[in-house]
This record gives sequence, structure tokens and C-alpha cells, in this order.
Amino acid sequence: MSELITLVLRGLDANNRLITWFGRAATGTEPTGVVVTAVLLTSEGLQVLRGHASTGQSYPSLTVRFPAAQIFERELWEQTGLVPEGHPWLKPVRFEGARQGHTDDYPFFKVRGAEVHEVAVGPIHAGVIEPGHFRFMCHGERVHHLEIQLGYQHRAVEALLLQKPPHRLSPLVESIVGDSVVAYSWAFNAALEYLANRPVATVTQASRAIGLELERMAMHLATLTGLATDIAYLQPAGTYQRLRTAIINASQRVCGNRFGKGWIRPGAAAPMDDALRADLLNTLQAFQTDFNQVNALVRSSRSTQARFKGVGTVSRQAALDMGLTGVVARASGIELDLRHALPDGIYAAHPPQTLTESSSDCWARMGQRMGEAQTSTQWLIDRLADPALNLSDYRDPFAAGSLTGDWALRPETLVVSLVEGVRGPVMVALETDATGKLIHAKVQDPSLANWFGLAFALRGQQISDFPICNKSFDLSYCGNDL
Repeated sequence: MSELITLVLRGLDANNRLITWFGRAATGTEPTGVVVTAVLLTSEGLQVLRGHASTGQSYPSLTVRFPAAQIFERELWEQTGLVPEGHPWLKPVRFEGARQGHTDDYPFFKVRGAEVHEVAVGPIHAGVIEPGHFRFMCHGERVHHLEIQLGYQHRAVEALLLQKPPHRLSPLVESIVGDSVVAYSWAFNAALEYLANRPVATVTQASRAIGLELERMAMHLATLTGLATDIAYLQPAGTYQRLRTAIINASQRVCGNRFGKGWIRPGAAAPMDDALRADLLNTLQAFQTDFNQVNALVRSSRSTQARFKGVGTVSRQAALDMGLTGVVARASGIELDLRHALPDGIYAAHPPQTLTESSSDCWARMGQRMGEAQTSTQWLIDRLADPALNLSDYRDPFAAGSLTGDWALRPETLVVSLVEGVRGPVMVALETDATGKLIHAKVQDPSLANWFGLAFALRGQQISDFPICNKSFDLSYCGNDL
């Protein structure tokens, strides 16, 4: 374990990024204890490091020097019992195992003072959303500290992934995070296809990328709808909602489901004949005109500028320190997008434009979403209009042929699969034993790292700023509560 810590610290000192840090119980052929895995993103790609720790062992916390490790070390401690000595914020992440049912024991941070009061919101909310508790420590209307407690759902996703033949798990994978169906399905199936030594054709990857970009657009539109609604700007709210409907209906015409379920299956993806391809192209061209117009309306609104500018600022340095990722990191000036950092297939041949914002506030996060949705739209139009791209010449994902044949997996292999979803890197790691049987599945949503960023964004703000800060981050509860 000490050698692993040394190698990870050396990588972090070299400005590499910690993608994940997780553990699993040792198998019968390994020394008793915990196998720990670290994944770093370097300029040359992914670096996977592994080590072994005894049961209940402690180790010097990475968080002391690199705060971005805090959530990974907390998760590792909760799941395996390994103690990061010196960790400044060692609290439960999901209340797993022996802690399940003990959410009332959560050690909230306290702000003392005669005029300090606490405001509790949740875990049950007025809307149809998952449970989460927000506790504001306020002086008057000003928030000194916000603490976010999650962990109310216990779906045992990672354990369920080990209970059926892996090539028949797509419906389960599609249900992990309901607004990131394509991202999770692609990440899982890419890992599975590698383990089964069944690489897919470039045209299959192209279909998956089209589904992913449509998913990205739909979710950005949902966030923009919420932001406009939260400031009672109903004209753009209605327009964004209408445009989102056009995009998710387009996904339904391809795969039969508005949220992308069925788009990806092991070894295959949804085919598109010439008529469907022309239909998508016409939809996107009409969408682009209306989307640009409503964005210009919102950006030119003085009341919108007054409400969003300077609110919920997370500086670039703070975002780096906390390990924020995805769209919220890019809104703080961090140019990190796996479609560029780890290009593959059609993204290597046709990389989308990478955008960043500099003001790092709610205005920046709104603008980042507008820009990324515009970029996805143009990328899709360019791909669909390219006569060299044949999207109809491969297997139908609903055909039995995609699930038959040899799906035996490579023995004693760990594969880490990453896809840039709407919120950032979606990770699925799968590991097999000597017989080729899956012995561990690790799933990680970008929200895991970003929830702390939302809490940070509220410091010094008015409590009435919470709705727009929350929506500008637009994180996933179920992405945390696996």
C-alpha cells in the first residue's frame, strides 16, 4: 500500500488528474485484505495503479495534499474500512453496510454564534426528484456554510452487475442514471466488448456518438429550462422545453425510447437508414435556428444578467483543488473533456470544439451549457450530412445475433472504461477472475466529485441564490446513491 501511495502522489505532483480511487475485497487466491486501484489521467492517457492493504489498515491521507481526493477516500473508507489518516472531512458518503439506516447520525459541521441559524431542506422535496438533505448555516440571509447529505437510496447497483451474464445487463445499466442512459450504456458495453475481445466497427461507434450527443443536448436543454424557470423568465423556459421535446423525440425515432434506452447493446448500436438520417438532419437544422434565437434573448436580458452574474462563483483554482469535472469545471476555465483527452473512433477523427468560460459563476455555467449544446448540434449536423458515413450497414441491436456467440471474458483482467457524459466522465470498471467471471464492478458518476463544488458555490451567497446555483450544477442524486 505504501508503494501505491508513493506512486499516486508522484503522479499528482506531476499535475496528473485523479480519476478514481477505489477498492474491493481480496479474492480467495489473493492475500487477505483489500485490493486498491487508482486511475490517473496523464498527458499520455490513463495510468492504472494497484496495491494491497490489510483489513482495517490505515494510510496517510492523499487529501491532506490533494483535496480532490477527499470524496474517493471517504468512499474507500466506507466500503472497505481502510482509514485515511489525517483526512479533514471523513464522513459517510452513502451510509453503506453497517452504517445503513443511520443517516440521523451524520456529523454535520456547526457554525456557532448568537445570530446564526440553520435552514434544513429535504430529504423529501416538493418535486419528483430523488432524496437529498441540504443544511444551510446562515447569518440572516447570508450562507456561511452549506452541507449536503446524500445516501438515502440503496440500490446496490454494483452488486447487481455481478448477478447476471454481463452481456444481458444492458437494461440494468440503462437504469443507473436515467438522464445519462447512453453514456452509461456505452461505458459498460465498451468495457464488456474489450473483455470479450469483440471490438465494434467504427460505424457502430459513430451511432453511439450520435446518441450521446443527442443525450447531451437534451439534458442541457432541461437545465436551461430550469434556470429560466427559477428566475420566472417563462418565455425562454417554454421554448427550451419545447426544443428539448424535439430532441428526445428524435432519439425515440432512432431507438424506440426518448431517453436512449435500446440505443446500445453489446456489439451493436441503433441503425439509421437514409430516411431516418434525413429526418434527424432536418430536425437539427430547424432546432439550431430556434435555439440560437432563444439563447440570444436570454443573454441580452439585463434582469438575467443581474441575477446570474457574480452568483455562485467557483474560481478556477478552487475547481482544480476540489477536482470538479465536466461542464461545471469547464465553466470555471478548466479545459478538460475526454472527447479530446482520450479520443477514440469518430471523436478522434472529428473532435467537437472544446469550450470554456472564465467568470466561473451561474452566468458562466448557463453560457457553458448553451455553447456545448450549440457545438453538439453543429457536430451532429456535420456528421449526418457526411455522405462518407454509412449508418445503416451493421447489426440491429434488437436482433438476437448481437447477444449470441462467444461472450467469454478475458481472465484476470481489469478494464476501465470512460465516456464523457453530459455532466462529465462516466466510469465503469470491470474485473474478472482466473475463470473469466466478473468479480468486481465499479461505477462512478461525475456528480460524485461535483456535489462538494455546489456546497462551496453557496458560501457567502444569499440563501435565495440556492435554486439557481443548484440548477446551474444540475447534479445527479442517483449518480451518488448507487
